[in-house]
Amino acid sequence: MSAAPVTPAFGSRIAAAADRLGPLCVGIDPHPALLAAWGMTDDVDGLRRFADTVTTALAGRVAAIKPQAAFFERHGSAGVAVLEEVVAAVRGTGTELVVDAKRGDIGSTMQAYADAYLRDGSPLAGDAVTVSPYLGFGSLEPAVRTASATGRGLFVLALTSNPEGAAVQHARTVGADGLAGPSVAGVVAAEAAALNAAECAATGAALGSVGLVVGATVGGAVRELGIDLGAVRGPLLAPGVGAQGAGPAELADVFGDARRAVVASVSRGVLSAGPDPAALLGAARTAADEAGAALR
Repeated sequence: MSAAPVTPAFGSRIAAAADRLGPLCVGIDPHPALLAAWGMTDDVDGLRRFADTVTTALAGRVAAIKPQAAFFERHGSAGVAVLEEVVAAVRGTGTELVVDAKRGDIGSTMQAYADAYLRDGSPLAGDAVTVSPYLGFGSLEPAVRTASATGRGLFVLALTSNPEGAAVQHARTVGADGLAGPSVAGVVAAEAAALNAAECAATGAALGSVGLVVGATVGGAVRELGIDLGAVRGPLLAPGVGAQGAGPAELADVFGDARRAVVASVSRGVLSAGPDPAALLGAARTAADEAGAALR
């Protein structure tokens, strides 16, 4: 009897999806103003209509979809149930589903988050989840272990696009000798690189499954902090493309030779075309083409 085919891990899957459909991740961000603009009510019924419209229009047609968990959680348990419906609707379509939850904690609590978003059988487990390393990268170990065991991935916050982030992310660590060491973001990148190197060595994959979130609008921060994004060998999720200000020049400046690992995260630029499904798909294809031209 022949062995069952091995499903590629997340890093390989999202790279293949980006090559096939364009390096674009479309956010599902049903905030009150956008629900109103779409003529939908700011309640669970409106949330469900919004989410169903986006997933029906785009699942299987874009590389990744990223529901922002907070906009579902604000509607309570019924809203979380809609998030579960989004996860189920995208599963198996060829589009990778990234739950944007930004979870970060320690010990058994972090394991509980990992069980929720990364464990087989959980209705909230898509293909990857965003996590925060700012309780120390080692605090993410339960998520790293669970993702590895299930073929899922992580996107670890590294250099975010909000200006407040620099106060923590750009700060220099201090070594045992009392001298300034790498930046906090540099430590995060190095930890991800080590995990991906081990995965790639074991599997032969080109990209590992521990990705980073790096804002496309961070300017020269990557270069100034001495971070080698190419050495990370993981997918790079880049918010800030398009309506938030980053175009081809900014992408080249921020990501340099690591551009082929980038998946541009776009919400406003695509969702503003709704609620017409054809218009949403058209906007997504335009955004994917523009991102592809800038990144490839």
